[in-house]
Amino acid sequence: MKTAAHTDGYAHCAPWFDELSTLPEQGGRRQRLRRKLIEEHLPLAEHIARRFGGRGEPHDDLVQVARMGLIKAIDRYDPGRGGEFLSFAVPTVMGEVRRYFRDTGWALRVPRRLKELHLTASRASTALAQRLGRAPTARELAEHLEVGIDEVTEALAAGHAYQPDSLDGARSGTEPDSAALTDLLGAEDVEFERAEIHEALRPVLRELPARERAILSMRFFENLTQSKIGERIGLSQMHVSRLLSQTLAELRARLEETARPRPADPEG
Repeated sequence: MKTAAHTDGYAHCAPWFDELSTLPEQGGRRQRLRRKLIEEHLPLAEHIARRFGGRGEPHDDLVQVARMGLIKAIDRYDPGRGGEFLSFAVPTVMGEVRRYFRDTGWALRVPRRLKELHLTASRASTALAQRLGRAPTARELAEHLEVGIDEVTEALAAGHAYQPDSLDGARSGTEPDSAALTDLLGAEDVEFERAEIHEALRPVLRELPARERAILSMRFFENLTQSKIGERIGLSQMHVSRLLSQTLAELRARLEETARPRPADPEG
């Protein structure tokens, strides 16, 4: 960040900082000079804001935060201590943007300790990748940061809470016709409950008379009306209705009796 081009581009501001440091806090000259320094360095704030782009936060918000950091840097900079303003301003502005991400940029509530470790691990990962020529492992990150591997793993996982994917979003960003994430989610399968009921009914149904089993099959598997069932087996609709009610009541009673826990054997 600190290059000759950047230094030369702001070299003309050095005398203004010297003068600013000698002016009283409430003077009009100081306020005008301070405003001028802010305006001169706005491109620096915008440049730093762009470096943090693509992380889910609006660009205008990042620029606003970076400008706040720039103002803090101008107010705190003391030319009498030596060193160029850029050497002081860049880490100040970047720190302000990082604090913004740490405190307000997370979609879910994450402990501050994990937020800070996540940012530290991200910076360390970039540095290690340049040195190793590949992405570092969690163990290598932990050794570099001198923390436990469990802490690093937890911090990296916490990064997924920063910008969650929409369930309505496409599975692939490059294929507009790809399935949405919500289409791939599992759902409760009602057939499991039906299978359990079917297995419980199987032995009970075997104990019914053949005529009652036939009526149940025609009503619930063939979806015949009571009148159609009566025509098929030679009974009136009223008689079929009465047999259905009695059979269902009997099945219900037997199922409840089967499901009822048995008393413990006193001899056991």
